[in-house]
Amino acid sequence: MIDFFINNEKIDVQLESEKTIGDVLTSFEQTCEENEAAVIGIFVNGRQITSETFDEESEKSLDQVKRFDFSIITKDAIANSFVELASLFNELSLKMQEIPLELQKGNNKEASASIKKLADSVDQFCHIAALASLFPETFTQEKLGNLNIKDFLEDFSPILKDFEEALKNNDTVMVGDLSEYEICPRLQTISKALLSINK
Repeated sequence: MIDFFINNEKIDVQLESEKTIGDVLTSFEQTCEENEAAVIGIFVNGRQITSETFDEESEKSLDQVKRFDFSIITKDAIANSFVELASLFNELSLKMQEIPLELQKGNNKEASASIKKLADSVDQFCHIAALASLFPETFTQEKLGNLNIKDFLEDFSPILKDFEEALKNNDTVMVGDLSEYEICPRLQTISKALLSINK
């Protein structure tokens, strides 16, 4: 008896003619495609199957297998994440506009909290954008302003680095200028673009 789990939830699976690990992985992948989902992680008996070990593991018989764990992501989940990020970036763009004022008032704690949230949100956005590339027919055409996601992030990255430097050097004028004139408009661009993805 083999146990199957998807995203840590046990599911009932009836094996038909599958004889090897590879047979199971192939039929599971097909099922995912039919349901607009993609596999992002596979464990067999608690061991991760990586791109390097995939071929070797695929040939193994199911005799020794007790458990399959699959991590999957659906197209809908990515679309929903983009909607959540859109409102998050919109909220952050307003916070970035306030940073010069916060710094003038000496509210460095509030400014720092907004900046940390910005860094986390950009990380999250990069992660979701990478997952979105698993559904190229739906998400690859997305533009942020007039740039695709990759070019947009390459353009944004040096600005965030300058911003980090300015913070380290306590250059409040630079921090204020970058947050208001460089970062804020870009966050609004991301927010608008992410909302249009689901239209």
